[in-house]
Amino acid sequence: MKIFVVNAGSSSLKYQLIDMETESVLAKGLCERIGVSGAITHKAADGREYKAETAMPTHTEAFEAVVYAMTKSDAKVIDSFDEISAIGHRIVQGGSIFSKSCLINPTVLDQIDELGALAPLHNPAHVLAIKACIKTFGEKIPQVAVFDTSFHQTMEPKVYMFALPYEYYEKYGVRKYGAHGTSHHFVSDRVAVLEGKDKKDIKIIVCHIGNGASITAVKDGVCCDTSMGFTPLDGFMMGTRTGTLDPSALTFIAEKENLTAAQINDICNKKSGMLGVSGISNDNRDVCAAADAGNERAKLAVDMQRYQILKFVGSYVAAMNGVDAIAFTAGIGENDPELREYVCKNLGYLGVKIDNEKNHVRGQEIKISTEDSKVNVYVIPTNEELAIARDTLALIS
Repeated sequence: MKIFVVNAGSSSLKYQLIDMETESVLAKGLCERIGVSGAITHKAADGREYKAETAMPTHTEAFEAVVYAMTKSDAKVIDSFDEISAIGHRIVQGGSIFSKSCLINPTVLDQIDELGALAPLHNPAHVLAIKACIKTFGEKIPQVAVFDTSFHQTMEPKVYMFALPYEYYEKYGVRKYGAHGTSHHFVSDRVAVLEGKDKKDIKIIVCHIGNGASITAVKDGVCCDTSMGFTPLDGFMMGTRTGTLDPSALTFIAEKENLTAAQINDICNKKSGMLGVSGISNDNRDVCAAADAGNERAKLAVDMQRYQILKFVGSYVAAMNGVDAIAFTAGIGENDPELREYVCKNLGYLGVKIDNEKNHVRGQEIKISTEDSKVNVYVIPTNEELAIARDTLALIS
């Protein structure tokens, strides 16, 4: 059984074709510059590659390019899309409507569209892609929506509510929703397997740290708190995002610089974080290299991010009254030994101990804590596409 996984943006379309019998990737690719010019890069599992520049005024043409790449190009992997059992779509924002993945129908599509105000850069693009997908493949292939926010719907009101006038929650749904839920779910389930425990009997903190980053407390198999809030801007500082800060700092800057709400939003999302503090880059590798070379602002950015990550981890230990395992995942979490070492050394009061040699392994699944560590620490590469494929398969089975 083959599942086609789609992750669509406003001008891009990432995809994977997964054989669910072995959970192996048969092919993956990227369509980019949709609406401008158009290009596709497609790779088969055996190394064959197909690249082309082709007009993609809409997502429909992008899907048509994918069909050609997968069924007719020199890197083809199937004879026809009739071999595909279902299509799984990554959807960023499910609001409080969707607590789990679901089959897509006209009502669900309308609801995803209505939630666009909570994720204006993502949900409208998802809707366009789903409509284009239906137009390209018809309605005979089941399509499933898998929401980044659904894993976090188990949070209690005391966790997800903001101390704003309650009417804003009632009118506009202003509350914490979180993000990266598919990744947090996948990694926490994997930790339970590695620990040899039922996921209902373990307390886990998952640190999904990349250019966008979040930390989630998972207790008894469900999310009890997460660092991202109403939008992915909340939490700790990221590549270009501020993370949590005093809102008065923003109103002060807006008044001094005569900036609109849209301009402030742009600064907070695209010009802040590691980039804003270091003045060098939003890429963790570049900033760390500059810090090692003696750049003081780069060192400040690195120190700030690591300190903020440590604070969230510590607060979640308190929230769950303990922790059994900590997992690092995503681009930085999987590949930055120094960050992992900093966090773990400052959790010594919990009895956390790491093996320095094991910790310097990058990008692979490994337990990096010592045998006498009271908390087990793991590096676990995330696989959101596989998680989406698993949910999709479960819904059509």
